[in-house]
Amino acid sequence: MPEVDLESLKAAAGPLQMWVLPALLGLGLASATGLRTFLPLLMLALAARFEMFGVRLIEQMDWIVSWPAIAALGVATVVEFAGDKIPAVDHALNAAGYVTRPLAGAVAAGSVFWAVDPTMAAVAGLIVGAPAALAFNAAQTGVRVGSTATTGGLGNPVVSFIEDVLAFVTVLIAFLAPILIPIALVLLAIVVFRLAKRLRTGRETRPA
Repeated sequence: MPEVDLESLKAAAGPLQMWVLPALLGLGLASATGLRTFLPLLMLALAARFEMFGVRLIEQMDWIVSWPAIAALGVATVVEFAGDKIPAVDHALNAAGYVTRPLAGAVAAGSVFWAVDPTMAAVAGLIVGAPAALAFNAAQTGVRVGSTATTGGLGNPVVSFIEDVLAFVTVLIAFLAPILIPIALVLLAIVVFRLAKRLRTGRETRPA
């Protein structure tokens, strides 16, 4: 990759580049980790590796653009994708997500505050990333429990695929138009919570 004078970029960065756009990008990435732990991190690593979408990372996260890290994230993404299509395994992944996904969200969000001090970036990542990931993981729990109750788990792979698409699209929006992330997340939340409500209603009206 061509050399970039990062210090000059930091010196020239204004509040928009230092805080607003990274916060929106980080919020989108973290929210997506609430649905899939590794896919957003893999997409972030590839975007930074190939310098796409203007994505920059803090120096402490340079390791994520290495090929071994990208390969590991790729394997983890495939394993999570496949495992989440298996009833019971999907619930285990979701339960583990209450720990892993806020951590992934904090890492993803903090890594894009490239123009600030690493400590400040870490704090910003925790503030922006962890709650967003936790909220969407909790919403996913409601959807999955409802799907299991109404379909006996048979509908879970379909729900899982929908979540795959939503996570992927959310990351793409964060890359292409981070300013739209608040709107996108409101729509995403509406979709997820309505799906959970519909499944819960179906469970309550299901004949005994």
